[in-house]
Amino acid sequence: MARALVISTCVRIPRPSSLFAKALAPSAISCFSLRFSRTPPRSLVHLRAIMASAPRATLGLTKAITVESPQIAFSAKEIDIIEWKGDMLAVAVSEKDMSRDSNSKFENSILKRLDEKLGGLLAEATAEEDFTGKAGQSTVLRLPGLGFRRIGLTGIGQYSPVSTASTYRGVGEAVAAAAKAAQASSVAVVLASEISEECKLKVASAIASGTVLGVHEDNRFKSEQKKTHLKTVDVVGLGSGVELDKKLQYASDVCSGVIFGKELVNAPANVLTPGVLAEEASKVASLYSDVFTAKILDEEQCKELKMGSYLGVAAASANPPHFIHLCYKPPGGDVKTKLAIVGKGLTFDSGGYNIKTGPGCSIELMKFDMGGSAAVFGAAKAIGQIKPPGVEVHFIVAACENMISGTGMRPGDIVTASNGKTIEVNNTDAEGRLTLADALIYACNQGVEKVIDLATLTGACVVALGSSIAGTFTPNDELAKEVAEASEITGEKFWRMPLEESYWESMKSGVADMVNTGGRQGGAITAALFLKQFVDEKVQWMHIDMAGPVWNEKKKTGTGFGVSTLVEWVLKNSS
Repeated sequence: MARALVISTCVRIPRPSSLFAKALAPSAISCFSLRFSRTPPRSLVHLRAIMASAPRATLGLTKAITVESPQIAFSAKEIDIIEWKGDMLAVAVSEKDMSRDSNSKFENSILKRLDEKLGGLLAEATAEEDFTGKAGQSTVLRLPGLGFRRIGLTGIGQYSPVSTASTYRGVGEAVAAAAKAAQASSVAVVLASEISEECKLKVASAIASGTVLGVHEDNRFKSEQKKTHLKTVDVVGLGSGVELDKKLQYASDVCSGVIFGKELVNAPANVLTPGVLAEEASKVASLYSDVFTAKILDEEQCKELKMGSYLGVAAASANPPHFIHLCYKPPGGDVKTKLAIVGKGLTFDSGGYNIKTGPGCSIELMKFDMGGSAAVFGAAKAIGQIKPPGVEVHFIVAACENMISGTGMRPGDIVTASNGKTIEVNNTDAEGRLTLADALIYACNQGVEKVIDLATLTGACVVALGSSIAGTFTPNDELAKEVAEASEITGEKFWRMPLEESYWESMKSGVADMVNTGGRQGGAITAALFLKQFVDEKVQWMHIDMAGPVWNEKKKTGTGFGVSTLVEWVLKNSS
C-alpha cells in the first residue's frame, strides 16, 4: 500500500470588516491538513472533498449586511455635574433619593442642587409623572438654557450601598435607551446615592457594560439600518485614574465578546453553517494571532480520532461537520494553569428522526442550539483582547447540524465515542450530548486541569429553573465556588444542581454501555451524568445547561449569556 505524505498548511485570514461579511465566500480555514497519496487521481479526489467542505451558506440568497459595532468612548471624571456640557445628563436614583422635606424639596444633595438650578422644575415634573425611583422607571426632561439639553432620571429601586452588578447594568441599559430616543451623542451618568468605595470600580464597569449592550442592535439581516448616535459617555462621581480607566476598557472588551456571541446566536442556520462557524472562530484566532492558534478538523480527521458519537449526529446533513479548536497561550508563554471551555455547536437541530413537533417544540428557534459555542467564542474574543497572563485556554466546539436524510442516525443505532464507550441512541433529539462526548474527550486529552462545557442541552432545565437561570452540575466544590464567584461579579444567574448518581440506572442499555436519554423525570441531571462518562477523573469538570437564558423571548434575540462569566473565571485562574 502506498504511503501517504502529510502536508500541513496554514492560511492567514485577514481581519474581517464585520461578522459574516464574507458568509457567501468559500470557507477560509485557519489550519487544515491535506493528505496526498503517491497516486495523483486519489490526491485530486481528496482535494475535491476538502473543497466540498466549504460552508453552503447560499440558501435564500441571504447575506449579512456590514454593520459596525457601537464604538463608545468612556471617561471617568470627578467634576461638578452642574457645569457638565453635553446632550444629556442621566441620574440614577433610588426610592430613598426621591424623599422630600416638609417644603416638598429634595433631601438628596444632588437632586436638590439640580432642582434649584432648574427653578423647581425637576420636583414638579417628577411629581406630575409619579416618578418614585422604582426599578425600571425612567423619565426624560428637555431643558432650555443649560449646558446639557436633557436630564434623564432612572430608577434603581431600594437603596443599597452594595447593589448588584445587574442593578447598575440596568442603569446603563436605561441610559442607552434614553440616548437612542433623544439621538444624543454625548451623555454623562451620575449616581444620586452614595456607594461604598470598594464598589465603585464594579459599578462603573456595570454601567459601561449596560450602555454598550443597550445601544447595540443586530440589524445585519434588516433592509433598513439604524444609525447609532451615542459616541461618548462620562461616568461622573465614581473616581478617576488608571485603575478605573482599565476597568472601563475591560468592560468594553468583554462587551465585544458578548455582542459577538449574540450575533452568532442570532444568525440563521442558512447563513451560520458549521463551516461558517469554523470560519468565524478562525477569524478570532487570526485577529489575535499573537496569542491564538486555530485548528479545524474535517470529517476525515474526526474519523481518524474515532469520534463516532459526534459524527453520528452530523451524518444526515449536507453541510459537513467542523471540529473547532482555538488555543490561547499568554504573552511570554509562562503557563501555570491549563483550562478548557467546550461549547455545544448545533447550528440547527431538527430533532433528527425524533423530529421536533407540536406546540412548544420551538423548532423555528433551533438556530440558538449553538448558544454554548457562541459563549465559547465570545469569551475567546474577549480573552484575545485582555490577554491574561499565566493561563492557557482551549476553546473547543464540535460543530454540525442535526438533520434528517437516508444517511442519518436512526433511533436504535449504536455509536462509539472516541474513548471506546458505546451508546445506544434511543432518541435522536438528544444529540447535543453525543457531540459533547467526543469534544470532552478531546479536551481532556489536551492536558487541562479544569474543563467547563456549556450547552443548550435540556428543556428539563428550563422547567426547573425558568428562562433566566442556568443550571450548573459538578462533583467538584472548588470549581463550583470559582464559577459562583465569577457570576456574582457579572450578574449572570447560575444555580448548582445535584448530580444524583442513582439516576444513572435509567441510562443503562441492554445492548450497549449506555443509552443517550433516561426517563422524563430528572432529565437535566441524567444528561449531566451522561457527559460525566466522557471526562477524565483527574480533570475538574462542570457542565452548564443554559437552555433557558440563551434567548430573550421578549426581545426576540440572543443574550450572549455565559461570555462575561467565562472571562471572569479565566481571570480568576490567571496568575
